[in-house]
Amino acid sequence: MKLKFKKGLTLNIAGSVDASAKPIDVDVDSVAVCPDDYPGFIPKVAVKEGEAVAVGSPLLFDKKHPETKIVSPVTGSVKAIVRGERRKILRVEVDAGTEAGVQPHFDKPSDKASAKRFLAESGLLALMRQRPYDIVPSPEDTVRDIFVTAIDSAPLAFPLAAAGDFLFEKEDYEAGIAVLDIVSEGKVYFCHDMSWTLGALSGAETIEVEGRHPAGNVSVQIAAIKPVDKGDVVWTLDVLTLGRIGRTLRTGVFAAETVVAVTGPEVSEPCLIGAVIGARVAPLLAGRVADKGHSTRVVSGNLLTGTAIDVSDGYLRYPYRQLTVIAEGDDVDEFMGWASLSPSKMSESRSFPGHFLKRLFVPDTRLHGGRRAMIMSGQYESTLPMDILPEYLIKAILSHNIEEMEKLGIYEVAPEDFAAAEYVDTSKLPLQQIVRDGLDYLRKELE
Repeated sequence: MKLKFKKGLTLNIAGSVDASAKPIDVDVDSVAVCPDDYPGFIPKVAVKEGEAVAVGSPLLFDKKHPETKIVSPVTGSVKAIVRGERRKILRVEVDAGTEAGVQPHFDKPSDKASAKRFLAESGLLALMRQRPYDIVPSPEDTVRDIFVTAIDSAPLAFPLAAAGDFLFEKEDYEAGIAVLDIVSEGKVYFCHDMSWTLGALSGAETIEVEGRHPAGNVSVQIAAIKPVDKGDVVWTLDVLTLGRIGRTLRTGVFAAETVVAVTGPEVSEPCLIGAVIGARVAPLLAGRVADKGHSTRVVSGNLLTGTAIDVSDGYLRYPYRQLTVIAEGDDVDEFMGWASLSPSKMSESRSFPGHFLKRLFVPDTRLHGGRRAMIMSGQYESTLPMDILPEYLIKAILSHNIEEMEKLGIYEVAPEDFAAAEYVDTSKLPLQQIVRDGLDYLRKELE
């Protein structure tokens, strides 16, 4: 089966990693896990400061489902449990070292219950998401189907399948699919693009996907293959998580390795770095950010959905595979501001010359306009290849109209699906946050 999406968005931004690049190994001195990266997960601390932990040792567990854990990516000791207002857990930091706690060992599952228990206790379930609501899956749910994506179509993203080639083998992927097949009541779907070279995977239905961003978003793939209806629960994950499931199953030890693409116009030499999930960012960027005399912003993730972090105390954020550095733009004095017709301005609007130029652009973080009431222009539809009406869905979310949200496809979407629409939106609305708030409101009212 092959899917080809015509709608979407392509951002020609300078600073991509060469497709032939090989990872540079960097020593990781500290890691952290941030509960905010795991929507739907209500964190409770499982360790104390100074406590020795091993790879795979639980750091946090879910208050509602205690068997679901977030585990340590390294062996060492708990450096700090950082809290914010009202003692909210912001992150748990672990210093890498030789001192280790008890090494967890995970046995091969034999039935549905043991497979779910393996995924939950190993910390791998927390790296997955479910539809509806785009949250960490519940081990109690009956899973209709499971979707695995080997595509990352976001700006400056390194091919996901190619990154997996540095970390895992085909046997790891097929071992992971065997576990998922036990859990799923239906099928395991595996979606890939032209960068995938390992062929079909045993136990999965393989689908080739072609198109512009957000073709790599799993929601788009689900909508084209087997849409989510009310009452359905499907699980989603990327190919690196699939490899981690298989490697953890084969070795009995949590597989925390990852490949991070260091990208963006402000990076002197874009490259790949071999690290672990949640690694401290400073060593990864040391000597790699160009000094151009202006302030920069470091984003953990891509420019559309990533999280801005402070390099001095920042850590890789989920999904742990990209860092992007871009100019802040707070020192720019541009004639006519956002209305400038300079050919160096990147824009999807045909009103600007840059729209017609086949070149790489160097954008910054400026909003280029002010927030205003929504304009029903059809802009959102041009970036979202799904059979929904995104503008009407956003209005239904803002009005808390549950019935309309359900009719307009709220169960099928995640905040990341509206990232491209947020970029082209002339109203400058925070669409991703609106969708996240809508999903949380719906879950609170219906569960």
